[in-house]
Amino acid sequence: MTKTGNLILAAVVAAAIAFAAFAFLNARPAAPQVTFVSLQGEKITTAGLRGKVVLVNFWATDCATCVKEMPEIVATHMKYRDRGFETIAVAMRHDPPNYVLNYTEKNGLPFKVVLDPLGELAKAFGEVKLTPTTFVIDRQGNVVTRILGEPDFARLQELIEEKLKEIRGA
Repeated sequence: MTKTGNLILAAVVAAAIAFAAFAFLNARPAAPQVTFVSLQGEKITTAGLRGKVVLVNFWATDCATCVKEMPEIVATHMKYRDRGFETIAVAMRHDPPNYVLNYTEKNGLPFKVVLDPLGELAKAFGEVKLTPTTFVIDRQGNVVTRILGEPDFARLQELIEEKLKEIRGA
């Protein structure tokens, strides 16, 4: 092979490596394939949420930060719900179902609230142990962020806006 041929080959290999590294570093993990069961008994799968931007919030009624942030989660849900946005609040395993139901009804939570009595949802989402823990899932079903603690809601809403503008199936 000529010197020019070697240079071209080296350039092609370098470009392929750079592209693969870029793709690897920008890859987003797929959301776990789970079924949420709402307090009303409705079954919602992560696969069934494809095409929507989804906020999954792990919380508990005995978590002061969770209770403090809930009005902002409600406001975020209300702001985006008509644009292909879904919110799912997952009550942690230790939270008594009657407390969750009472809190949900008393506060008129306008989104899906689910129980995780065996901790299977928390495990599937990467062993969630602390509350609040919030995930944003894009239209393709990929986790784009995991937030431990109360989110910066301005930044969270910027991310949601960005993900809502992405073309479905892109």
